[in-house]
Amino acid sequence: MAGDNLKLNILSPEKLLFSGKVARVSFPGGKAPFVVLCNHAPLISTLQNGFIRWSGSQDGELAISGGFVEVKNNEVTACVEV
Repeated sequence: MAGDNLKLNILSPEKLLFSGKVARVSFPGGKAPFVVLCNHAPLISTLQNGFIRWSGSQDGELAISGGFVEVKNNEVTACVEV
C-alpha cells in the first residue's frame, strides 16, 4: 500500500548515498540483523560490517563497514562508512 512507506536516508561522512521511500529495510545490527517496516518502534542501533537492503518502489543494497541508524516516526536515517 502506498501509505505504508518509510523515508530512508543513507548518509556517509562525505555525501548522501540514498534518499527515498521504501516498504522495508534490513540492517546488519551491532548485535543481530534486523528489519524495519512502517510504524516500527523508535530505536537507535549501531551497525556492523554487512549490507543494508531495501525494497519498495525501488530495490537496492549497499555494502557498509559500520555506522549507526535511527528510526523515528517512519523516518530511517543511517550514517555509515562504506
